[in-house]
Amino acid sequence: MARKVLVLTEMRDGQLRHVSFEAIAAAKEIASGGEVVSLLCGDKVKDYAETLLYYGADRAVVVEHRALKNYSPSAYLQAVMAAVDAEKPNGFIIGHTAMGKDLSPRLASKLKSGLISDAVIVEAVGEEVLFTRPIYSGKAFEKKVIKDGLLLATIRPNNIEALKRDESRSGDIVTLDVDIKDIRTIVKEIVRKSAGGVDLSEAKVIVAGGRGVKSTEGFKPLEELADVLGGAVGASRGACDAGYCDYSLQIGQTGKVVTPDLYIACGISGAIQHLAGMSNSKVIVAINKDPEANIFNVADYGIVGDLFEVVPLLTQVLKEELVKG
Repeated sequence: MARKVLVLTEMRDGQLRHVSFEAIAAAKEIASGGEVVSLLCGDKVKDYAETLLYYGADRAVVVEHRALKNYSPSAYLQAVMAAVDAEKPNGFIIGHTAMGKDLSPRLASKLKSGLISDAVIVEAVGEEVLFTRPIYSGKAFEKKVIKDGLLLATIRPNNIEALKRDESRSGDIVTLDVDIKDIRTIVKEIVRKSAGGVDLSEAKVIVAGGRGVKSTEGFKPLEELADVLGGAVGASRGACDAGYCDYSLQIGQTGKVVTPDLYIACGISGAIQHLAGMSNSKVIVAINKDPEANIFNVADYGIVGDLFEVVPLLTQVLKEELVKG
């Protein structure tokens, strides 16, 4: 069944987020040969629309307004609703990011539609679309379908593979004028607590520290390893509660949920709340002095040892191997 699917793409620090390309890939599956339309909202963002075509979108709709420079619920909801009214899609896909999690229920309420959040697999099966999402902190998975109305869903980053970039693709890029008004909240500036570099929620490699790092200085070896691997640094709640790092790095049930290709847990015991945020990582490496630590029960590879000895050695070996490669 051919469908028209609208995809809300997202930008961060002047760059398109990778989850936007993953959302386009999910939309292609849902469209089943129909049309995928990317929606790009922001201030002076039209130049980025062509990239969305390279990653599989058939057309792009751009809404530019100074009120859309930074995300605000009321402004973005008005822009998105105008695009939905103009395009009349059968489906709508958003990344399961901070913005997606905030905007999608508002959109569902406005459209009187159902919402499937945090999908990790999207499959078109006959006349239906099957969404798979984790439940019970990732201990089980459920499959859901929307029987009536708009197919509205958010997808978890790093789970659906983006299509390969193809610069030979082309399509129409149109600008939609939207009169955005009655904004209750205006975001004037965003001050990020975490340092720059790779976005934790989209990182392919994460090096995370727990209470075992012992101090703020204890994160330095982890940062060096992450830098060598082109990854990001994360933390358990225990490390954040102890004041070793900012809560913006927290991974777990009450922090960020991540699914990198490689997760290196350093000095993390493996409390169930932390496992809820990273247990679906593709490869897990645990480094801990305690051979009975629960983290080893979910790890693919385990190293029993002092992280302050193991991590620098690992960093040095990887540097040498990368130079050879």
